[in-house]
Amino acid sequence: MPKRNLFVLLLMIVTAVVAWMARDRAGHGRRFAEVLGAIDRAYLEPVDQQSLFDAAMEGVFSRLDEHSAFVAGDRRDELESLLDQEFGGIGVELTRAESHRGITVVSPVLGSPAWHAGIAAGDRILAIDGMSTLQMPLVEAFRRLRGKPGAPVLLSVASRRTASAEDEAVDGPARDITLVREVVKTESVLGDRRRQDGSWEWMIEGEPAAAIVRITSFGERTADELNRAVEAITSRLADAKQQDSSGVLILDLRGNAGGLLSAAVDVCDVFLDDGVIVSTKGRAVGGRSGGDGGPSGDDAAALDVRRATRGAALGDIPMAVLVDGLTASAAEVVAACLQDHGRAIVVGNRSFGKGTVQSIMPLSDGSGLLKLTTSEYLRPSRMNIHRRSDDDESDADWGVSPDRGCELTPTGRQIEALQAWRRIRDVVPPKGGMAAPTQPESQASQPRRVDPVLAKAVDAIRDRD
Repeated sequence: MPKRNLFVLLLMIVTAVVAWMARDRAGHGRRFAEVLGAIDRAYLEPVDQQSLFDAAMEGVFSRLDEHSAFVAGDRRDELESLLDQEFGGIGVELTRAESHRGITVVSPVLGSPAWHAGIAAGDRILAIDGMSTLQMPLVEAFRRLRGKPGAPVLLSVASRRTASAEDEAVDGPARDITLVREVVKTESVLGDRRRQDGSWEWMIEGEPAAAIVRITSFGERTADELNRAVEAITSRLADAKQQDSSGVLILDLRGNAGGLLSAAVDVCDVFLDDGVIVSTKGRAVGGRSGGDGGPSGDDAAALDVRRATRGAALGDIPMAVLVDGLTASAAEVVAACLQDHGRAIVVGNRSFGKGTVQSIMPLSDGSGLLKLTTSEYLRPSRMNIHRRSDDDESDADWGVSPDRGCELTPTGRQIEALQAWRRIRDVVPPKGGMAAPTQPESQASQPRRVDPVLAKAVDAIRDRD
């Protein structure tokens, strides 16, 4: 894990050890060890102790909420890679196409070993270190491609070639490529489309005075990526203003499941000059409640209030935040904050309603992590975000709802078309500046024609000016 949370994690470890010792004095830890010892000594067949421990963890966390978990092995690596925005590997996004059983490259990561080796979107990976991928599960392919930086991996790769005017394609000759794994850094802040050099074009095609920033998750480098995007957008919108065009900024959080709370706070701070961004509330001490049903006095759970600092980017540019039913957690913090402060309108359909904070606590022996729900978010308005088990669609006080007149839920077909169209526009061009894969004519549309929520957001901002 990076140094960002070293002090906090050490504190959590000490707290966890103290808590465990206290439980031992109460007898729970001693009884647990006694049960494991009895199974080890007397059960009919030998049982792996790690398997018993894993089963015990499953049982313990099944009594908690669905966001708390014991995380180990590959799941731990995935979690850390998501939050750190880096991993050891060759840098490829993969899929398994329905038309064949092989594994296909969706896109290389810009600047990665795969990109430098000339691997491009549409290439098929036929074998990894001599093992055929014909029947290999996708998760296994990722596991084999990732690894310690500096370690080599041998790929057998075939490029797809157009075979006829009907755009049918066949595999070209296979070629063996030896790649050396590196630390691959992933992006969380995306624009409208890729340029030929792989960088992002932030201005929306067909909307010269409108910019879009798509945040896919909140990780270690999200705020830095956003600041670079804002710097580029500021320059472009200044040019548009000189041409008497009113600027618009779209912050797209659709499909964003969250990430680091600190990253979400930093993102809000980019656009706000003052005020509360979010508050988090932990468990109250004691069991007494005030007259309103909430904790009071010394028993009240302390609020951790995060506030904006001086200086806001693009302060004179109207904003819209796009949300959907998959916008969750840290992404909901951003949407709720900008909505409550009147900094942005919210467009789309109601968000997921995941308003709890999970603390990451490593076990002392390094064998796994505890992902434990320890607090909940409150909007700047002090309204709740979290959807509890007994809440339904008629309840108004969970999630983030669009502004009045800005509600729009796309159909399933519209969502699938948009996702396919976006995948093509997000592809990293091969090294050397060669043309990226062309879009089918039916999909060669400007964003307004493919994305009804985006079009509604741009229109809603301009109608309010």
